Amino acid sequence: MIVLGLTGSIGMGKSTTAKMFAEAGIPVHDSDETVHRLYAGKAAPLVEAAFPGTAGAGGVDRAKLGARVLGDAAALKRLEAIIHPLVRADADAFLARNRAAGAPLAVLDIPLLFETGGRDRVDKVVVVTAPAEVQRQRVLARPGMSEEKLASILASQVPDAQKRRQADFVIDTSQGLDAARAEVKAIIADLRG
Repeated sequence: MIVLGLTGSIGMGKSTTAKMFAEAGIPVHDSDETVHRLYAGKAAPLVEAAFPGTAGAGGVDRAKLGARVLGDAAALKRLEAIIHPLVRADADAFLARNRAAGAPLAVLDIPLLFETGGRDRVDKVVVVTAPAEVQRQRVLARPGMSEEKLASILASQVPDAQKRRQADFVIDTSQGLDAARAEVKAIIADLRG
């Protein structure tokens, strides 16, 4: 089974591209969705212990947690030390299930693939990209996002140009959904070829 890593900086269209792989019948493990699930379940008490007041009966309050860790490198490292191993275990179980089912290809959607040393976990890497102004417009349109938050997030991510240089495949999501979908299908055909 070929394991394809899907990554890209914030606002580049990674989630939409992941859905395109899933629509094409490729199993996709979504790290963001896994974090949401973990925050609502087994990670909540661990996060609360490390960051008191950020979790309750409904799980982790992402806004409260974000206020505690954004811009604080040490706090972010503590949070990552809790969450990353849980997400990786979930992804490993996903890969094992798909290998056992005989899937020829599976996608790991990993937002911070290069930042977390995830390159060694995948056979090939797809980076989704868009011009910086398109990225900025997409991100600033999100609820609760500000120029300061965007700057903080970008400062913690490997620059887009560097990600593209390290990629096996690059999808420019600024060309429209049909163009991105065509690129996804071409990548699948190439890997299955």
